Amino acid sequence: MKPRVVPSILSADFANLEAAVRLMEDAGADWIHIDVMDGHFVPNLTVGLPVVRRIRQVTDRHLDVHLMISNPDSMAVEYAKAGADSVLVHFEATTHLHEILSAIRRAGAWAGIALNPHTSVNVLEEILPFCDYILIMSVNPGFGGQEFISTSFEKVRKLVRLIQTRGLNRVRIEIDGGIGPHNSAEAVAAGVYLLVSGSAIFGSSDPAGTFRQMRASAESAAVIT
Repeated sequence: MKPRVVPSILSADFANLEAAVRLMEDAGADWIHIDVMDGHFVPNLTVGLPVVRRIRQVTDRHLDVHLMISNPDSMAVEYAKAGADSVLVHFEATTHLHEILSAIRRAGAWAGIALNPHTSVNVLEEILPFCDYILIMSVNPGFGGQEFISTSFEKVRKLVRLIQTRGLNRVRIEIDGGIGPHNSAEAVAAGVYLLVSGSAIFGSSDPAGTFRQMRASAESAAVIT
């Protein structure tokens, strides 16, 4: 399967999110990433259920919702019901992972776990069979535009080995933070399937062109590897 570049609207113009989504649609994006932050689990506030519902009304693209919130157990399924096609909860914030992942999948969405930079992939050993995908945070969650943490690709490679050892090659790997045209190919070579990018795309003078450049780089790396 070809890797996917997933534009993150965290870095788009919040006064006109529909225009940002349309721009990425026209550029060829088939996934859109939405960061939900509560000002508690991370020191920032972004969007919630009403915004996800509204974006669902204006696009048929896959909506990838990343919950950076405390106690996601009580809310994750609501985001699936609101139109999310995939929902990520943080390992560090969730008490009953199996229960919440199962509930997300019953609601018809992909279910995934996000790991903060300091969290080892080894914590996933028992829960991995119940995941559709895993998000490796390559910056500390909460704000866009941060510098990429240099050890993140080695962490991805460790996760690839864990997935292969368990015979779970259907589980996809996503990465988020400091991903742009300069390291898209390296991300794919390490084993990433979903490349989330916010500031590199929307902070550029040509967001659509940057998206296409990243996609071409990622797909070329996939052919080589």
